[in-house]
Amino acid sequence: MEAPEQHNKSRVVKIDSVESWDFYFNQATNQGCPIVVHFTASWCIPSVTMNPYFKELASAFQDALFLTIDVDDVK
Repeated sequence: MEAPEQHNKSRVVKIDSVESWDFYFNQATNQGCPIVVHFTASWCIPSVTMNPYFKELASAFQDALFLTIDVDDVK
């Protein structure tokens, strides 16, 4: 019964500040973990369309850190 809950859990971390970027970037760098970043915007249709595929990639490549950044939210 635990497997479906884990499958639904997103492996993509939303970055909402420079501080959170620094934290996750430094943590992944220190661990030698690859980082994949999706720069997005709510008004950009191709970017929004990419979201489910990005989540799918994050599930497939669990050794990498997947980050998403809304360019309008983080200055």
